[in-house]
Amino acid sequence: MTKAHDFLALHAGPSPLLLPNPWDAGSARLFAWLGFEALATTSSGSAATQGRLDGALDRDDVMGHALAIVDATDLPVSADLENGFGDSPDKVAETVRLALEGGLAGCSIEDFTGRPDDPIYDFSLAEERVAAAAEVAHQTGLGLVLTGRAENYLHGHPDLDDTITRLLAYERAGADVLYAPGLISLDDIAQVVSSVNRPVNVLARPGGPRVSELAGAGVARISVGGALCFAALGAAVEGARELQEHGTYGFMERAGVGVKAARSAFAP
Repeated sequence: MTKAHDFLALHAGPSPLLLPNPWDAGSARLFAWLGFEALATTSSGSAATQGRLDGALDRDDVMGHALAIVDATDLPVSADLENGFGDSPDKVAETVRLALEGGLAGCSIEDFTGRPDDPIYDFSLAEERVAAAAEVAHQTGLGLVLTGRAENYLHGHPDLDDTITRLLAYERAGADVLYAPGLISLDDIAQVVSSVNRPVNVLARPGGPRVSELAGAGVARISVGGALCFAALGAAVEGARELQEHGTYGFMERAGVGVKAARSAFAP
């Protein structure tokens, strides 16, 4: 059994696979120590480690980051490969081949163009791009668990019918998991799950359904994107402002929790 097989099997559990998104090797090892069964990279989190915004990294940066996460633990890792770093199916296939050669267990390809004036790929091209990714991911069996992403709800196109139509097309094209980030309504999520025949990933969002509710709707996997990374940055901002503005050290209590965890998670 390969890590890809192990990763896909985790989608068939009695409860959703909780997939944290580490932003560096240390957070990957921390999540492994906490008992998570698989990991996924986050494009916004990896960009933040370099002081940049989501979408600002090139393919070499993203692949280097993903392989650092792979090397940090023995867990299966899925890489957020954004739009595959090229419009053409050939470019997408090339990117997925790099992920396969790097030892990743999975990857995702989204239909966001990166162009604010025309954010979502034409339907036919989007389907061809997923098909090209699937051909590489499955060329020798299940080499990578491929997640097909429909990005409508993150980019100003909250059209559930079109989103489901796209997810069904990505299923036909060979995606192993389907993902429409940005959905919050439990009814909409349940409709997606009942409309497709592949495991569905949901992005946890403020005000969205709880894990138990998503489990009841049949969701197979829940990820958090860059949220844990930015929660850590938020704690750093709050602590630094306390030091600047009040001259006190209340943040040291939270730091103590982190030190204790690090000593256990990072021990040889």
